[in-house]
Amino acid sequence: MGFLGHSPTRHAIGLACALAWYIPVADLAAGTLEQADSPGAPQLSQPSAEPFGLSVSRVFAGPLREKWRKVERKLDDERVQIALCDGDRERCASPAALRFLAIVDSARGREGRARLGEVNRAVNLAIRPMSDQAQYGETDVWTSPLVTFSHGAGDCEDYAIAKFVALHQAGISSDDLRIVIIRDILRGEDHAVAAARLDGHWLALDNRRMAMVEDDNLRNYRPLFVIDQYGLMQYPEPPLLAEIPERDRAPAITLIASQPGLVSSAN
Repeated sequence: MGFLGHSPTRHAIGLACALAWYIPVADLAAGTLEQADSPGAPQLSQPSAEPFGLSVSRVFAGPLREKWRKVERKLDDERVQIALCDGDRERCASPAALRFLAIVDSARGREGRARLGEVNRAVNLAIRPMSDQAQYGETDVWTSPLVTFSHGAGDCEDYAIAKFVALHQAGISSDDLRIVIIRDILRGEDHAVAAARLDGHWLALDNRRMAMVEDDNLRNYRPLFVIDQYGLMQYPEPPLLAEIPERDRAPAITLIASQPGLVSSAN
């Protein structure tokens, strides 16, 4: 993925997300995402129950919003194809849809956290990491689930989009699903994860790890944008999560930079 503008490190950062699964699950790489939208696009801030417990502003214009709208239009087409294949597997002409539905089927047979974990695990294993540059010759391409499953490859936002759609197909309410774009402060890289709300708590479904982690327990990440069923929202400039007073935080997973482009988990 890429950023707005042109940075000499843009290609190297874009590879980080795609290379994540070439190292052990506990030591995986962060990806990148477009980190800025057009100035003045966010509208009035309002209190929010979004991931990380921070208020958000709805974004009505800008390159990142337009990128998501293109994905939404593709999702509308794919939902029809998925529904047709779901109703008649034998006549389904899309191997990608059948692979996607196999994950949804498995998740539908589970409840609560197990359902979320099944989607997280299965999508992580179904898609091999590959940068947009290597796959498309471009630095910032967002793909819909059937495109991703057809190629069998993608980077962090492709994993996040696939999980977002699969969870909804498996019966999770749209109100409880998000895609979150976060900034890894340690490495100066952006990353995308799916997020699902369970019993009032947001869990991050990350292509960098099999275990799901509550948003309150993530350290050294700064949330930038969040996507819901209605579109794009932007977080204000919050304090670094690691700077929240210790008495206000639950025990958390601390991320430690181990080598250029890589972040490793302490546990």
